Amino acid sequence: MIFMIAGASHTGKTVLAQMLLEEYKYPYLSIDHLKMGLIRSGNTDLTPEDDDKLTDYLWPIVREIIKTAVENDQNLIVEGCYIPFEWRKDFTEEYLSKIKFLCLVMRDDYIDERFGDILAHASDIENRKDDSGCTPERLKADNRYYEEGFRKAGEFVFVVTGEGYGLGRGVLDNF
Repeated sequence: MIFMIAGASHTGKTVLAQMLLEEYKYPYLSIDHLKMGLIRSGNTDLTPEDDDKLTDYLWPIVREIIKTAVENDQNLIVEGCYIPFEWRKDFTEEYLSKIKFLCLVMRDDYIDERFGDILAHASDIENRKDDSGCTPERLKADNRYYEEGFRKAGEFVFVVTGEGYGLGRGVLDNF
């Protein structure tokens, strides 16, 4: 089975991938790690700020990794924000039957109420060295963008809610 997790920054994609890894013992691919490896190795002139161009650049690679995992009957968790809204068009039904997809989003009121918690948990899995660009306004805009795009494409969007911060057992049950 392939689990694909998309969504805006700070929504808990990496936390969910870690939860799935612990629950199912499936390996996971962080598209951010792939991105930084290609940027740091000089295989692209793109920068971490080139989001739209990075999706176009990274998705063909990620897509073929997913196909290879399916063809080899391997399990994999893929998480990141560089998954196009219309990703399904790149797979036949044979592949799609082995892929579960989820987009994580936070609503404006959640961000307003819990912005401090969101920042406090930003490095729960990965070390964010500079998070100065993370503002409530940017998070809201990014989350609206992902929610609108994936809903328009007919995808399931999981809205992060609940007590405290983070993802509960409920999100695993939606996979």
